[in-house]
Amino acid sequence: MTPPRFGQPRRVVVKVGSSSLRGAGGDLDRAFVTRFVTQLASLRRDGFELVLVSSGAVAAGLAPLGMSQRPADLPRLQAAASVGQGVLMHTYQACFASHDLVCGQVLLTPDDIVDRGRYLNARTTFETLIGLGAVPVVNENDTVATDELRFGDNDRLAALVASMLGAELLVLLSDVAGVLDGRPGAPGVQVLGRVDDLGAVADLDSGGASTLGSGGMGSKLEAVRIARFSAIHAVIAAARRPDVVREVVTGAPVGTWFPPSDRRPDSRKLWIAFAAPPRGAVVVDAGAAQALVDRGSSLLPAGVVDATGDFTAGDAVDIVGADGRRLARGLVGYNRQDLLELRGRSTRDLGAHRGRPRAVIHRDSLVLL
Repeated sequence: MTPPRFGQPRRVVVKVGSSSLRGAGGDLDRAFVTRFVTQLASLRRDGFELVLVSSGAVAAGLAPLGMSQRPADLPRLQAAASVGQGVLMHTYQACFASHDLVCGQVLLTPDDIVDRGRYLNARTTFETLIGLGAVPVVNENDTVATDELRFGDNDRLAALVASMLGAELLVLLSDVAGVLDGRPGAPGVQVLGRVDDLGAVADLDSGGASTLGSGGMGSKLEAVRIARFSAIHAVIAAARRPDVVREVVTGAPVGTWFPPSDRRPDSRKLWIAFAAPPRGAVVVDAGAAQALVDRGSSLLPAGVVDATGDFTAGDAVDIVGADGRRLARGLVGYNRQDLLELRGRSTRDLGAHRGRPRAVIHRDSLVLL
């Protein structure tokens, strides 16, 4: 008998995509939702704490509005989300109620993750719902999100929620069975059972984004990166495989498993790394790059070569090596113009900037990526 991949998790975040939720006729596939919720209800009765991140609001709103495909313009996309979110939640509530369970809707925007106060409030809401025995059903608030301020896909949202809640397992369900070891359709291509090096599979693609959803394999791998950084197991598996959620949760060799990092950073570093959107980039020389990576040093003005973007003190920025490789992310102590004036200079020669922070980015506000 094959041993389980990992110990039994206490808290699990499950994400299901739009393409898995839509039936052949274009409407929400209620039969699939019924079977899917039955799996979740069974696990909930067994004591697992579950959070469901569900796409499908836009897809569920297409048919009622007479649309045949996902609209490309934001106003019609938000209209479809507005109609479809009600359809989707009504279906989930009815399905969970048939198992004597309650589900609660949680709609998030990036501000709910980036703003620390709203982040803590959202986490409290989740903990309260879970404590009362409910299953939170999460989606991005597409009705008010803009192109400039959105998560981009629910894979990333699911990983951020898993990190926020200290989950042990992230399950990404899709219309693909996992990460393939070659191009889709090529002879002999198989699903990779385990991946320890994300860089080794970065160029592999399992079909890209569907016409219904916004995510593809690239977005799932980004979500896995967030999960692994947060010391969370992650599995990508086929949504329509019978009893797939229980198989994954119990450690069966289903889909592609990504083991977590050995240690979870503190919540503030996780927030800096993945929740706060970078407003620019600071380019550093080879010496500064080595000091950051090898010695965990702060970034000083002497190591700065250039700065791009439109950032001010307190914003998150990426730290980039001279070769263009992203090294870290951190909260910068200067605005871009001041930093350009200080680049390459010793901290002893701050001039008009005397009294400002000695470091451009202090190591306590910096996360290696």
